[in-house]
Amino acid sequence: MEIANFGVEEWLNKWEKQAVYDIAQSSIEALTLEELIGLDGTTVETFFGERRQMPLDYGWIEGSDAFKEEVASLYQNITPENILQTNGATGANLLSLYALIEPEDHVISMLPTYQQLYDIPKSLGAVVDFVHLKEDDWRFDLEQLSALVKPETKMICLNSANNPTGTLLDRKTLEKIAEIARTVDAYVLVDEVYAPLTADGEFVSIVDVYEKGIATNSLSKTYSVPGIRIGWTAASSELTELFRKYRDYTMICGGVLADDLAVHVLKNKDKIVARNKKIVSENLAILKEWVLNEPKVELVMPNYVSTSFIKLAIKEDDRVFCSELLKETGVLLVPGSAFDLPQHARLGYCCKKETLEKGLSLLSEFLKKQA
Repeated sequence: MEIANFGVEEWLNKWEKQAVYDIAQSSIEALTLEELIGLDGTTVETFFGERRQMPLDYGWIEGSDAFKEEVASLYQNITPENILQTNGATGANLLSLYALIEPEDHVISMLPTYQQLYDIPKSLGAVVDFVHLKEDDWRFDLEQLSALVKPETKMICLNSANNPTGTLLDRKTLEKIAEIARTVDAYVLVDEVYAPLTADGEFVSIVDVYEKGIATNSLSKTYSVPGIRIGWTAASSELTELFRKYRDYTMICGGVLADDLAVHVLKNKDKIVARNKKIVSENLAILKEWVLNEPKVELVMPNYVSTSFIKLAIKEDDRVFCSELLKETGVLLVPGSAFDLPQHARLGYCCKKETLEKGLSLLSEFLKKQA
């Protein structure tokens, strides 16, 4: 099976441990174990002390009942039986694509987006076409989608909010996408890992507007615990039953301790979301002010999610720029070429405030030296 190198992961694997000021990541500043456990007043000692005699067996294969109930409560039309625990959202995407995509299928994705959503279908033998987001506002073009859809289109594969731009497929757009998909009976998979930190209640899950929708998500971004590697699929009963067969080949279980931590996260999700909305709001204000005063950068503001995509007024290759930036200043960005859009960079602004402020200051100094 042929598959392209994963641009973002390949870049981060090479460079992130050398960063002093990491403003490349797309998560909101991770919670410490003590912060997470303490959200409801529990201590780390109490939490793990209560589990001292817990057998470290396989536990709940598809995720515990408590986990499924908590996840199902995030949706309007999904029952706990239709939730499957996975290894992060990447595992959820892999499971969905592995179960449904066959050679010669037609898949439509978006560009830019998370590379997994189009290169896994390609590796499975599918033909992939793209809706190219419009750079003036990174808007999803419904007319492009309508023109690309064919009778043989098997899946429309998207993410919302978008990685790397941080822009959203709002309810009206998503409902229209569902209408278009119905005309050819296509599935619509939406990686929703950046929900629900959106403004004005505009976010809606694909499974709440489309009967053949597949939602994938995890605790990594919005909930600030990427380290426990827990995600899920949410879909119809028919699709979930199909996924179960393929899941047996890709994942046995998430682990009993990870499941317990995931339940703790979800039971305290309101506290985490409130904490993270504050981080997003305050850091976005810093980013906006910096962009206003930085003549060599343009930015379509993200929709209160933790990733942004700056356009750089530079002459050299963006990979060269980003590698030289790191070597000279310790500031890490992800070059836009990793998303097939050169002369841009992913800037993750939801790190510690002092890291963001110093990183942006050094980035401006470096930009001033560019011809």
